[in-house]
Amino acid sequence: MPTWNAGQYLKFAEERTRPCRDLASAIRLGDVRRIIDLGCGPGNSTAVLAERWPSAEIAGVDSSIAMIDTARREQSHRRWLVSDILEWAQSERERFDIVFSNAALHWIDEHHRLFPKLFERVRSGGVLAIQIPADFNALPHQLMGELAPQDVHVKEWHSHPPEFYYDLLAPLAADVNVWETIYQHVVPDADAIVEWYKGSGLRPFMEAFAGEAGRKNFIENYSARIRTAFPPREDGRVLFPFRRLFLIARAQ
Repeated sequence: MPTWNAGQYLKFAEERTRPCRDLASAIRLGDVRRIIDLGCGPGNSTAVLAERWPSAEIAGVDSSIAMIDTARREQSHRRWLVSDILEWAQSERERFDIVFSNAALHWIDEHHRLFPKLFERVRSGGVLAIQIPADFNALPHQLMGELAPQDVHVKEWHSHPPEFYYDLLAPLAADVNVWETIYQHVVPDADAIVEWYKGSGLRPFMEAFAGEAGRKNFIENYSARIRTAFPPREDGRVLFPFRRLFLIARAQ
């Protein structure tokens, strides 16, 4: 049965890490001593934070043992914790200069409860910095739902409009900065888009099939539709647009 696969995820390491770099570069803090990276995956986001704040103590949290194992091999000197983010938020009592999460919180429901709980873990003057995919109405996601059999039930992604997050955190924060960016990824062909989603959005669909035959048929049909929807440009490559939402909330 498919599960989180660090190798599959990192096939597009540069593209997946770029929003993380953009979020980190937008944080304006002087003295940063402690950072927690929630949903750290294989540690690519944690490495970005270490580049930005080399003297800070940085720890990573992820629910996937496979992802954490990869992170430990690459950065053995850091502290890594296998934990569900919501469970971490409910049990953690320490505070951090930066509570950071790159492309992870869309897997968790009830953002109206989760985000304030995460904000409680930010020290005075520190920030909650989050990036999540905000492209759930885009064609690749619509096709997943259209092509999946009715008896296949998958874990949904969760995101809201920017104003939802602003209204949620503005009463708690000194200031809130929220914005969206559409990245136009240049990929070799339409099949690369399928490979991208095998490392993220398609994973719950592939997990939902009981047998390999149904999973293979689903991917073949999905690939055919993606090739039609994303024709090559004149140079043979394909433009793959992807919308992401960014949030930085500073604690008083």
